[in-house]
Amino acid sequence: MKTDIEIAQEAVMLPVREVAGQLGIGEDDLELYGRYKAKLSEDYLKSIEKNEDGKLILVTAINPTPAGEGKTTISVGLGQALGKLGKKSVTALREPSLGPCFGIKGGAAGGGYSQVVPMEDINLHFTGDFHAITSANNLLAALLDNHIQQGNALGIDTRQIVWKRCVDMNDRVLRNIVIGIGNKTDGVVREDHFVISVATEIMAILCLAEDMEDLKKRLGRVIVAYNFDGEPVTAKDLQAVGAMAALLKDALKPNLVQTLEHTPVLVHGGPFANIAHGCNSVRATKAALKMADYVVTEAGFGADLGAEKFFDIKCRMTGLKPSAVVLVATVRALKYNGGVEKAQLSSPDLAALKKGIKNLEKHIENLQKFGVPVVVALNSFVADTEEEVAFIREFCEKKNCAFALAEVWEKGGAGGLALASKVLDTIERNESDFTLLYRDELSLKEKIETIAREIYGAGSVAYSQAAVRTLGQLKRQGFDKFPVCMAKTQYSLSDDPKLLGRPEHFELMVREIYVSAGAGFVVVLTGNVMTMPGLPKEPAANRIDVDKAGNITGLF
Repeated sequence: MKTDIEIAQEAVMLPVREVAGQLGIGEDDLELYGRYKAKLSEDYLKSIEKNEDGKLILVTAINPTPAGEGKTTISVGLGQALGKLGKKSVTALREPSLGPCFGIKGGAAGGGYSQVVPMEDINLHFTGDFHAITSANNLLAALLDNHIQQGNALGIDTRQIVWKRCVDMNDRVLRNIVIGIGNKTDGVVREDHFVISVATEIMAILCLAEDMEDLKKRLGRVIVAYNFDGEPVTAKDLQAVGAMAALLKDALKPNLVQTLEHTPVLVHGGPFANIAHGCNSVRATKAALKMADYVVTEAGFGADLGAEKFFDIKCRMTGLKPSAVVLVATVRALKYNGGVEKAQLSSPDLAALKKGIKNLEKHIENLQKFGVPVVVALNSFVADTEEEVAFIREFCEKKNCAFALAEVWEKGGAGGLALASKVLDTIERNESDFTLLYRDELSLKEKIETIAREIYGAGSVAYSQAAVRTLGQLKRQGFDKFPVCMAKTQYSLSDDPKLLGRPEHFELMVREIYVSAGAGFVVVLTGNVMTMPGLPKEPAANRIDVDKAGNITGLF
């Protein structure tokens, strides 16, 4: 059986000019990065602003397991299938992070015969967007420390610096460091921290900004520290906004690539969903809606994280209204939630499936709370039995949501025709009555507890003393009307990654809270979730290589 990278490397790609031509985009509207990658020009983005919006389809999933669910594969396959049905469609996805590529998760460009290409480029440096984000973040950190070194005219309290440096790599030793060691000219000695680039506020800002003007306003509001009077010090106070915006000028433009079947894909932005808000850029999504009749987009990790944030943060801020949600599941993942070990998942086990399907049930119920029609896509594996598939189909229909079997990994767009038809039929028959989970007027505490209770199934929420103090501080500073971005393990509905299935009546532990004033939300850290991941014992990087001809191997 061929690997994903072997399939991608054997693909015959169209020049990106021809892919763009399918959408009526001329070569003058593109900024080319070689033959197969391009950015959409600002002039083109302005030219389509008055076009009618297409229908927005969100793809999400149950909680991820070691068995794999294939959410991006389904997103890509659905876009290909819509193309086969003669529909004008665009898929809008996030850019992969280097951290997972070299860590344990691997790449994020789909799989099998439902991939976005050039696969290696997209998973590695691509068009340099992440490097620009990392540079802008670290420029602000450098300007902050330089200001302190050069006399500290803003009266910054070095014990209350909240801005962190970043790198797009899983590097646990950088979580907590000491800087400024050496001579007096080497800076002020203080504790500092690194986060992974995809968890930074700069990434969130880039993905939520409508245009350059909005980007600069958001950058200006970024809080880097507090002064000795307890007042916030911002990037604008440090006169950092212009230089940061200059670094992000090109990164703000969406990237155009293609699937293995040459359907157009916008890949832009990449915040993590277990830490950040987990959605591709607003600019890419809105552009896609002006370019096509149907737009397929995805939100990171399970629906308790990515979909909730897509709705309550991205849609809240932009007015986007999805027409349908595709919820991805697999027989294997549901059996894993039912207690089956990974090595035994290929064996039929209807009893475990009946137990594990509670996870799917909770996600269906959660999505229905937002008033959007739901289609469950069962990603097909060769070991699935007819009895297992029939059980899931019947379960979904009893839960008042549509069901379709997807074979897009093996068959590409042809394997997604049943899913695409079901999605189109669902959109045609069911008017989306999209609603947010909570109102802006609620307190931060009420928002946190609404998500914990309604989405996670928690019985109560406990707060550390530091979190309680921060809640009071944010209210006094006027940030209490912001939406909340919950940082939580992706592996469980709870904050304990070992609680599989559908845990109920548990206590959710909030240990830290901070405001991302530029992004426009408050981040709530629960459990032991880390903003800087570490590498596993056997990193994927150990298997990646380049041959004499320059072909990359081992990337998956």
